[in-house]
Amino acid sequence: MGNIIAFNRPDGKSVNGYLAEPSGNLPAPGIVVIQEWWGVNDQIRGVADRLASAGYRALVPDLYRGKSTVEAEEAHHLMSGLNFADAASQDIRGATQYLKAAGSKVGITGFCMGGALTLLALCMAPELDAGVVWYGCPPLEYIDASKIKAPLQGHWGTQDEFFNIATVEQLEEKLRAAQVGHKFYRYLAYHGFANETAAGPHRIPQTQYDAVWSQQAWDRTFRFFGRWLG
Repeated sequence: MGNIIAFNRPDGKSVNGYLAEPSGNLPAPGIVVIQEWWGVNDQIRGVADRLASAGYRALVPDLYRGKSTVEAEEAHHLMSGLNFADAASQDIRGATQYLKAAGSKVGITGFCMGGALTLLALCMAPELDAGVVWYGCPPLEYIDASKIKAPLQGHWGTQDEFFNIATVEQLEEKLRAAQVGHKFYRYLAYHGFANETAAGPHRIPQTQYDAVWSQQAWDRTFRFFGRWLG
C-alpha cells in the first residue's frame, strides 16, 4: 500500500520514510507514525497501512536510516545510538511539515520508544494538531509540558515493566499543571499489548499482545483523531 519517499528536515537534510496513502486522490489529514525500538519493520508499516485504510496519509520517518532488527540487544544498541532531541526536532518535525504542506491537519502516534518520541515531538513541533502515545515516555525532565498545545491521548499497560504505571501518574501531574488537554487510558496489560508480533515463544518475556485491549485502544484512537484531525 505504501511507498518509500524522501522529505526534508527543517535543517535541509533529507530523510527517507514509508508513506501509506488512502485510495483516491481526495485531500486527507496526515499522521506521523513513530517506530518502536526495532526500526521501520513490517509491523510498523502495517500500522501506517491501517491508518491509510481509515483515510489518513501516514508517514513513518526512518529514524535508524535503514537499519532494523528482531534482536532485543541490537534494538537496544540502535535506540541508545539515537539522538532523541534531533529525531524529534528534525526528523519528526520534518515529516510533520511534509504532511502539513498538503494543507491538512497532522497528528502523531508512536509506540514504546516511539511513544517517548511522540511526547518529545509534541514539545518541539508546533505544527502538530493531536497526539496519541502508546506505552512510552522519556525521562520526565525532558518534557516541557508548557510547549504542548495539541490535545493528547495515551494508552498504558498497568503491568508494563518498561514504563512503570507510577511514572504515568507523574506524567499526568505534569500535564495537568501545564493545563495540557489529555485523556489517558489504562489497561490490565503488559508492554506492547498492541503489537501483534509480541506473541508466541519468540516475544520478549515482558511483552504480551492482547487483541481485546488493542482493539479497544485503536477504537479510541480513531475516534480521537477523527475529532481533532477531521
